[in-house]
Amino acid sequence: MRSERAPPARGALARLAGVRPGEGALVGGSLLLVFALLASYYVIRPIRDEMGVLGGVENLQWLFTATLAAMLALNPAFSALVRRMPRERFVPLAYLFFAANLVAFAAAFRWLPSEHEPWIGRVFFVWTSVFNLFVVSLFWALMVDVFDSEQGKRLFGPLAAGATLGAVVGSSSTASLAGTLDTAALLLASAGLLVAACGCVLFVSRRAREAAAARAASRGAATEGGGAGAGTDAAGDAPHAPIGGSAWAGLTHIARSPYLLAICGYMLLFSITSTLLYFLQAGIVAEHFADRVARTRFFASIDLAVNAATLLVQLFVAGRLLRRFGVARTVSILPALSIAGFGALAFAPGVAVLVVVQVVRRVLNFGLARPTRELLFTVLSREDKYKAKNAIDTVVYRAGDQVGSWSYALLAAVGLGITGIALVAVPLSFAWLANSWWAGRRQEALAASAVSGSAAALRTAPAQRVDAF
Repeated sequence: MRSERAPPARGALARLAGVRPGEGALVGGSLLLVFALLASYYVIRPIRDEMGVLGGVENLQWLFTATLAAMLALNPAFSALVRRMPRERFVPLAYLFFAANLVAFAAAFRWLPSEHEPWIGRVFFVWTSVFNLFVVSLFWALMVDVFDSEQGKRLFGPLAAGATLGAVVGSSSTASLAGTLDTAALLLASAGLLVAACGCVLFVSRRAREAAAARAASRGAATEGGGAGAGTDAAGDAPHAPIGGSAWAGLTHIARSPYLLAICGYMLLFSITSTLLYFLQAGIVAEHFADRVARTRFFASIDLAVNAATLLVQLFVAGRLLRRFGVARTVSILPALSIAGFGALAFAPGVAVLVVVQVVRRVLNFGLARPTRELLFTVLSREDKYKAKNAIDTVVYRAGDQVGSWSYALLAAVGLGITGIALVAVPLSFAWLANSWWAGRRQEALAASAVSGSAAALRTAPAQRVDAF
């Protein structure tokens, strides 16, 4: 019997993205989901930045502190939602909640008196900073729940490319429509994209449930012997059932798990070094560009180079590196580059070195480190994939921002300049490298253990079937 073949163009595209037979619809729905989410955020990101300036540049540090406080307040509420509902209910509900917030902000900007706008802007700045981390964290939590470690090595790079495309479309849309549409209209457009994302979540959850049921049916012998039932993951959790557990489980599980603490360490050191580099960039640019237009063009040029190179890395490099070198080596690339980058800035704190370090670091972060970092979560229980991961992606990340920003202020206050602060960042990057290597090796061991456990269940299935009869 002749086997069916995919059209050449589709087959080539699938090979490029690492998609295997049976994964196309699930990957396509996931790509549409992350595209809609990032487009929604980048439509309103320029508005957030403008509101930050409107509220007073001298207040920005306090707005970041308020963002961390908001994260701490929302995390247990989110965990309580997770424990009561299955993922195909609480993920869309969370997105609809943020969409409703956007509608409320649109009404406030359009109808409240203009003298209230600075305070509305400050609240919107904090809300958008919370919104960004929560919606992206939820997306990747869903992905590490739907795909296993092996699939993640192939597919997380292309999924990250979908996020980059959404960011480009969202930001370019706001840039082109800002003179035509007012702030309220742009916020409503962002809300519409979030509603579309809810439909994508339902589609992805349904296809994932069908795929899980098919896998369970194919290893029916193992399930008859007491293995996972149809529609369950490797841990035995039903994806259509509430996750359960405590509302504080995300934080308490982190405190008890060396592996989760290592992921926290990765996120903290990444965030601290990123904030230090951001402030170093601000200092170098202020010294070399006195004109506001020149500074704007400089930042725009960096963003353009980063976006273009990131897409190439996500599509052509990330998956290949992960499959060839594994998680530990790949997740260690960014901290190793940071050691060299901060060292170079310490000895040659100029614009040329800054551009190279900033572009390479951001490209490796978005194109390589982000999809690799998400693989660290694929070996966790479903409860930790949503609760602990959300706490790490939001609270821990923003805590790193705070440590980095206030540390820079302290180092500057004691008289350290660009060279001194860059040198301080070097040992931090060494610590980050050691932490990354340990976490990556632990992920590889846990993933291998899960695979060997599944194989053992399949090998014992025939004997279990005989016992059943």
